[in-house]
Amino acid sequence: MTSVDAAAPAPSQGKQPLILLVLKLRTFIALIAVFAFFVFAAPNFLSTANFVIMSKHVALNAFLAIGMTFVIITGGIDLSVGSIVGLCGMVAGWLILNGVDLGVGYTLYFNIFEIVFITLVVGILFGAINGLLITRLNVAPFIATLGTLYVARGLAMLSSDGATFPNLVGNPEYGSSGFYLLGAGSIFGIPISIWILIAVGCGAAYLAGRTPLGRHIYAVGGNERAAALSGVRVNRVKLFVYMFSGFCAAIVGLVISSQLVAAHPATGETFELNAIAAAVLGGTSMFGGRGRIGGTIVGAFVIGILSDGLVMMGVSSFWQTVIKGLVIIAAVVVDQAQQRLQARVALQQQAALGR
Repeated sequence: MTSVDAAAPAPSQGKQPLILLVLKLRTFIALIAVFAFFVFAAPNFLSTANFVIMSKHVALNAFLAIGMTFVIITGGIDLSVGSIVGLCGMVAGWLILNGVDLGVGYTLYFNIFEIVFITLVVGILFGAINGLLITRLNVAPFIATLGTLYVARGLAMLSSDGATFPNLVGNPEYGSSGFYLLGAGSIFGIPISIWILIAVGCGAAYLAGRTPLGRHIYAVGGNERAAALSGVRVNRVKLFVYMFSGFCAAIVGLVISSQLVAAHPATGETFELNAIAAAVLGGTSMFGGRGRIGGTIVGAFVIGILSDGLVMMGVSSFWQTVIKGLVIIAAVVVDQAQQRLQARVALQQQAALGR
């Protein structure tokens, strides 16, 4: 009788860890499923040209998603990244075409490295504004970043009265030529944007997993008050993650304007949706305290392949937006199911140990 009772719970205990493993690997499973579907459903999906284009699209989404991951881990949200993308693209375009009029009959022009640096600083400054609104003025992240979304988009429109900055080829005399290489150039056959993504992704993963700041980011998202009581400078941590998110958005603005050799103020609209979807699909909890950079990058691949595959199938952009929204909802539902199952398994293990 005793041997039968001891053996009875074994099947259920065996099944639950297997289910948890499947849930934890859901992003990889989704990636394989989406890839396999479009191999058969979309014409020329496996062509080399399509993979090059798709890798560039994935890189853009991944940059934003990496920054968004840190923000969400702290329990926040950044709705302004798409508008910062558009504004930073316009800043780069303005500097290349017009320089800075000093008002004394002299115009200051910058070389390409200075233009990139200034544009990145603009993105970081907007991230800092978000962080200060949230930490100093106690504005909710949703409202603060919604406000800066409109401010950044409005400034982008004002910079050119809604027009495009075309032909950003630069001027060799000022050292501003070669801007197109950032988005269209390649090293060893791999687009430069992918190399930049590898550098940013590795740096972000190292920061998250191997540094005190990374541990503080998770601590703030897990329990902000407990983190503060343990000595974590919560406001500085939050300020950093929003500045980093702005930095990532500035990179995307530079890459897109470089790829197009033009800058348009509407660039980046709805990009925040893709970034949030990639982060959540990659296992980042919308409630904070949990997330991985590696998972986010895989999530960006899923969203990128899904977007490009739907385009190749001729699916309307409106339906694409609907599908991405459903992906976010499904990812959150599955994440909650995983958390409940993990809690149940933990209770069962504690009960078993108590016996």
